[in-house]
Amino acid sequence: VQLQASGGGLVQPGGSLRLSCAASGTFFRINVMSWYRQAPGKERELVAIADNDGNTKYADSVKGRFTISRGPAKNMVYLQMNSLKPEDTAVYYCHARSVFQVDYWGQGTLVTVSS
Repeated sequence: VQLQASGGGLVQPGGSLRLSCAASGTFFRINVMSWYRQAPGKERELVAIADNDGNTKYADSVKGRFTISRGPAKNMVYLQMNSLKPEDTAVYYCHARSVFQVDYWGQGTLVTVSS
């Protein structure tokens, strides 16, 4: 099982980025996909989560700015990030959990918000 994340980069404060993540390989049905992030010197934190039924949940720090969505085949997840702030700078990780509670992690993509 592989989770391939892409879309990170350098952006100015107030700018936007869209992260994508695709799950491939042999895996049990994915129930939930989410994005985590880890800033330098900090613990990894949940950013947003989306289940197969379209339910979503966001960290308070990104509500109203970030939008998580799933692809039609349910093995894709996206994170649209608007109004980015320097404190959003982190490595963003894609995560998936199967119906059997097996966790999968992507390799991480770096988002840097700086002028």
